[in-house]
Amino acid sequence: MDRNTFLRRMLAGAFTFGLPASPALAQAGPGPSPARTIGVSLLTQQHPFYLELAQAMQQEAARQGLKLDLSIANQDLGKQISDVEDFVSKKVDAIILSPVDSRGVKAAVLKAAAARIPVITVDIAASGVEVASHVATDNRAGGVLAGQLMGRATGGKGQIGVLHYPSIQSVVDRVEGFKAAIATFPGMKIVSVQPGITRAEALAASQNMLQAHPDLAGIFGFGDDAALAALASVKGARKLEQVKIVGFDGMAEARAAVDREPAFVGVIRQYPDQLGLQAVAIAAQLLQGKPVEKFHPVLPGVYTAATR
Repeated sequence: MDRNTFLRRMLAGAFTFGLPASPALAQAGPGPSPARTIGVSLLTQQHPFYLELAQAMQQEAARQGLKLDLSIANQDLGKQISDVEDFVSKKVDAIILSPVDSRGVKAAVLKAAAARIPVITVDIAASGVEVASHVATDNRAGGVLAGQLMGRATGGKGQIGVLHYPSIQSVVDRVEGFKAAIATFPGMKIVSVQPGITRAEALAASQNMLQAHPDLAGIFGFGDDAALAALASVKGARKLEQVKIVGFDGMAEARAAVDREPAFVGVIRQYPDQLGLQAVAIAAQLLQGKPVEKFHPVLPGVYTAATR
C-alpha cells in the first residue's frame, strides 16, 4: 500500500473518535470533562500536502486531548460554508479552515464569529475578515526564493511564464514574491500569467504559453501539480534544453522529478506537518484562554538536485 493510500484510509476513520480531555483542559469536578472539539474544513484530500497536514493535526490533537471533526471541502466554496454552518450548529469549540476561496470564505468566518467560535486559518489566508490566527508558509518569501532560483537557472535572461491560482491568497503572495525577484534581473521578463488550478488545466495553460512564446526560457508553477504539468508540456514540445521549471510545495513526486529531470531545476519546499501541528496547538492555547499571535509564519526551504 502506498503512503497516500495509507493516509487516506487512516484519515477516513481517525477523526470520528473522541479523545479523553487532558489534565490541562479538564474542569474541576467529580470527573474529567468531555474532550473539546475542533471543527476542521480542509481545501482537499487529494493532494499529499493536505494528507500530511491532516495527519499532523490528528497527532497534535491526540497529544492535546482534543477531538477533531474533519470535513473536506473538495475545492467547493459552498461545501465549505456548509461545513462551517454545521460546526456552528454542533457548537464546536474552535474551527480551523484552509479556505477554498480567500474572499468567498468571509461569510463562513463571520458566522463562526457571531457564534463566538474562534477561527484559525491554515496554509491559505482569509481576505477581508479577521481571524484569531493564521498559520502558513511565508509565501512571499518563498516566491522570492523561486524567482531567484529561476534567475540563476536561466542566467538572468529570457521570457518567463507563470501558472497561477488567483483566488487563493497564499498563491497570490508567492506569485508577487516571484515577480519581485524576477524584476531584479534586467534581462528577464514575465510575458504570460495564466491560471492552471488542476494539473490538466495547468498542462493546457503551459502548452498555450509555449505556443504563444516559442522563446520562453522558464515557467514557474504555483504548486507541484502546476510545475509537473509544465514539465510534461515542455517534454511534449521537445524543449527540455530550453525551458527551466521551478515549482512550489515540494511533495515527494515533485522532489523525485527534480532529482531525475535537469529541466526541473528546483522546488520551494513547504512543511505541512509543521503547519498542522501549529494550527492545533494554537487552537489549544485559545481554548485555555491564552493569547496567540495573529500570524505564525513557517519558513520554506529550497530543494534542488544539489541540495537533496
